[in-house]
Amino acid sequence: MAIEPFQIEVLDRGVLSLRGPLTMENVPPFLNAVRREGAPTMILDFTGVPYLDSSGLGSLVSAYTSCAKSGRRVALTGVNKRVLKVFEITKVERIFLMFPTLSDALEAFTNAGTA
Repeated sequence: MAIEPFQIEVLDRGVLSLRGPLTMENVPPFLNAVRREGAPTMILDFTGVPYLDSSGLGSLVSAYTSCAKSGRRVALTGVNKRVLKVFEITKVERIFLMFPTLSDALEAFTNAGTA
């Protein structure tokens, strides 16, 4: 069985676009990319993530926990129904700020200081 490629693209400071499944094989590069980002709010664009496994979910929760400990926020965008179902079953959907699109998230955080 071929492993789908996983790619992480830094779109802007604190904005990571993920492509491919977030699985056990892809956890190390994902966590390394998260650790390199020091922005007060990190936005993870899940538009290109078709699914994740338990290791991927664990790494996402780990990323959230380390960001929260350092006073940073994590937001997710573009989460598809399959990934959202995993979040709901494991009851982690409530810990993440989620936005339908990357532009919605960027607008929310940009306007947060002007409200």
